[in-house]
Amino acid sequence: MSDSPAPMHPTAVVAFLAGCGLPAAWAQQPQWRILDTGFASGAIAGLDFLATWSAWRTDPARCQLLHYVATAAQVPSADMLRQQIAPSHPLAPLLAELAAQCWGLLPGVHRLRFDGGRVTLTLLLGDTQAMLRQQDMEVDSVYLGNDSAAPPNLHTLKAIARACRRGTRLAGPAASAQTLKDLKQCGFVVADGADTDTDASTSPAPLQATYNPAWEPRKAPLWPQSALAERPHTATPGKAVIIGAGIAGSACAQQLALRGWQVTVLDAASHPAAGASALPAGIFAPHTSSDDSVLSRITRAGLRTTVQWAHTLLQEGQDWQMTGVLERRLAQVPDDEVAAHADDTTAPTAPKTEATTNRLGAHAMPASWQTPALADAATAWSQPASPTQLQAQQLPADDPALWHTHAGWLRPAALVQALLQQPGIRFQGGAKVAHIQRSESESAKEAPWTVLDDAGHTLAAADLVVICAGPQSLALSAAFTPQALPLQPIRGQVSWAELDGAATTQQTPNPINGHGSWLPQCQLNPGGDAAASTPVTGWVMGSSFERDVDALPPGPETVAAAHHANWAKLQTLLPQASQSYARGFATAHTWAQVRCASADRLPVVGPLVQDAGDSGGVWVCTAMGSRGLTWAMLSAELLAARLHGEPLPIGNGVAKSLSSDRFCAGTNKEQKQ
Repeated sequence: MSDSPAPMHPTAVVAFLAGCGLPAAWAQQPQWRILDTGFASGAIAGLDFLATWSAWRTDPARCQLLHYVATAAQVPSADMLRQQIAPSHPLAPLLAELAAQCWGLLPGVHRLRFDGGRVTLTLLLGDTQAMLRQQDMEVDSVYLGNDSAAPPNLHTLKAIARACRRGTRLAGPAASAQTLKDLKQCGFVVADGADTDTDASTSPAPLQATYNPAWEPRKAPLWPQSALAERPHTATPGKAVIIGAGIAGSACAQQLALRGWQVTVLDAASHPAAGASALPAGIFAPHTSSDDSVLSRITRAGLRTTVQWAHTLLQEGQDWQMTGVLERRLAQVPDDEVAAHADDTTAPTAPKTEATTNRLGAHAMPASWQTPALADAATAWSQPASPTQLQAQQLPADDPALWHTHAGWLRPAALVQALLQQPGIRFQGGAKVAHIQRSESESAKEAPWTVLDDAGHTLAAADLVVICAGPQSLALSAAFTPQALPLQPIRGQVSWAELDGAATTQQTPNPINGHGSWLPQCQLNPGGDAAASTPVTGWVMGSSFERDVDALPPGPETVAAAHHANWAKLQTLLPQASQSYARGFATAHTWAQVRCASADRLPVVGPLVQDAGDSGGVWVCTAMGSRGLTWAMLSAELLAARLHGEPLPIGNGVAKSLSSDRFCAGTNKEQKQ
């Protein structure tokens, strides 16, 4: 590689940025959305994104958020990306940030985040036409990648047009006569010059066009046509109230504040992270299934989101750590853990055959992951554990286990505290919400929703209310749904102890899950409140799984039984290594709280009631179950994207599987009167 900087790609600077009127067009805008259909088609993959990102960084009038959506058949590996340009190139620092996030890029939708989340790169890996149908978005600019060997066909251009608003500008290198004809057929008005024949001595003019069809564009809505869908495409930031200061609530607060909302977070407790998010420490890890189920895909997307925000907000080694996690694929697991963790969503009382038991217990990887094209990306997520990794845990070298590379532990309370410290967020403790109702005062237009306590006193008024109250979400949402959301409280108890010097030398090397979760050494919060307690080095084992139980604290007999069950799980996970913890386990501490899960064991994210005005309504983000560390950050971003009509951080199919619309399609329209 030459030591001299590579020349700036002319396509990025002239045909794309200038052709779309950038950066002037995004000046002072709350958001700007760009679609790039040739992310990896040029000589230097991603250079158009890097040039745009660089222009955004240096523009004092830049938009508040920059969404860059790019399609590609595949993205080069991180090492290949780093080798594209010399270290002295002006874009080399940005390329290094991009390359650091380019791991595990399997086919599908991947959201990468930069500059504190103000720049997002959504990679759609696959066929451009098919992948654009995986998004419900409206973009402001289009960078039309034009591979001379495979120019975009009419169907691809129709998919691009579907993502445009009237006035969206499109730019690219010189296009063929057929491409120009197809663009016109799709509703684009081609600029003078690009639509003119040239002789052999004249350089073809760069392509510039504007989406301005002679007809009124129509497209099928992504979300159900009900009371939930009757709103403007984009909400205007105003005042928002979040009910619940756990991971889900603090993540929603952070995402809304990032978009300009003034956010008040209410919680009945005196401090944030007082409920299930007070877990001393927890594991984040991917989920695998032979059919790559929705559960597996959302867990991977959520894990990537959590890791990116942990890098941004937390101190590695103190608040979280990427240690890798070993997962033992046990032949049988109890019904409760099947319901909590497996990809199967059948009733736990259904008869088990040998085939279903093996499928539920052994989370197999998709067969396609073994192909040369996907092996490297798949390995970044999960792979069979090596004999060395197994022997380190005193397990047989042929034990059927998986190794998850991008996995580890995190202190939930530390993440909650960091999220709530972002500008534009105010926490109000001791605020137990009992009712949400439409405002009747003269100022209702400014704050149409009022949040009340059980005495009828107003706690807050806002344009948008988001319910993130765990088990209490069921009661708070009941007034806005024709039937109760299928939410279930699940009490869980972990066992934990502080490590002394002797115990530290005996510890197993990495976290393990598969039948409960074992964290042999981490920083943990004994009291849950990250602001008030000092982390200690210790271990955590859990958790019990008690359906439809929300009583706290558990009685002495229940505490003892759950503690004994956690010890039994550890012995199952580590038959030999667990014995060194027998004495410490006998005198360990316990911690219990109540989680919230949905009937299909997936999060519930979306609207309950939406305002007819240019504001929010009442939304919900709950049911994180046993996977709050991997789901909450992604769910909050999905909620914000839906509210603002942004490109989604996941594919349409997965987003619909998580939406409140799946339960609330018949929302009572009287609530909108």
